[in-house]
Amino acid sequence: MKLSICTDVFGKIPFTEMLDKVVAYGLDAIEMTAGGWGGCNFIPSAEELINDDAKREAFLAEITKRGLAISALNCSGNPLIDTPMGKMHSKTMRDTMVLAGKMGVDTVVTMSGLPAGAPGDKTPNWFVSTISWPEYEGFNYMAEGVKYQWKVAGEWWKETCRIAKEAGVKKIAIEEFPGALVHNVRTFNQLCEAVGEDSDVLGLNLDPSHLMIQGAEPIEAAWALGEKIFYVHGKDARIEKHNANIDGILENLPVECSAQRNWNYVAVGCGRDLQWWKEFFSVCHMNGYDGYVSLEMEDLTMSVGAGLQTSIDALKATISR
Repeated sequence: MKLSICTDVFGKIPFTEMLDKVVAYGLDAIEMTAGGWGGCNFIPSAEELINDDAKREAFLAEITKRGLAISALNCSGNPLIDTPMGKMHSKTMRDTMVLAGKMGVDTVVTMSGLPAGAPGDKTPNWFVSTISWPEYEGFNYMAEGVKYQWKVAGEWWKETCRIAKEAGVKKIAIEEFPGALVHNVRTFNQLCEAVGEDSDVLGLNLDPSHLMIQGAEPIEAAWALGEKIFYVHGKDARIEKHNANIDGILENLPVECSAQRNWNYVAVGCGRDLQWWKEFFSVCHMNGYDGYVSLEMEDLTMSVGAGLQTSIDALKATISR
């Protein structure tokens, strides 16, 4: 395995300065956002790089001359909601697939998206309670909402998988993000079923932090996924027991309210210990994954610099090489 980093953590600094920082940290590769919710600080327009061969080649030259690689392009967003944002995400996510093909990047990291609960609605609806009830006069609105959402997702993803394949993308790594339709192994498998024959291009971006905060065990998820582990985010989380023991693990407070939250994203090693991380990477390796581990640093309990160094030290000490 090799180490990569999600570059949005560096903010809006010049592209070459960002690359030099990555080299200084001793990392092997970069994961850049090119669409969706990401800052897109270093690829402000996927469409521009698609259509300008000279600019794209110069862009890639800056990366390769430093001995770096692009581990993946990221376009996480919500293309499944019928709003201007959803339409924009749909376009930029599909543009990212095309750009990845032109850059020779075989992996695109993204999210499944989340539709509204019914036609005409404009707000995404994450159904995570039991949908067996309530009913009124024989109509179960939650069950019908979930059925509608999978219909929308299946149609969009069938077309997107075809676009990705035509562009030369080999792997679409879906991040199991809480608040998205695909948020665990079961819902990932459900998306594959909805897509059908073109689902061979779909795998999971196994981000252990997202499973931790749902009460799942990422090591068991790795065993369940097997060869469908397409990418791995090096990201930790911590259940804040002094709050969670009272209120449980569901959480909707802003991430800035660290002390009041039931869980927080933390630097690698500040949630699970290094022995756990060694086992996690070992199991991923045993299941055939020998790709990049990409650090996504979102710890607001310490400075960015401290979080980066803490995480990089932990990952270098634990990944399977």
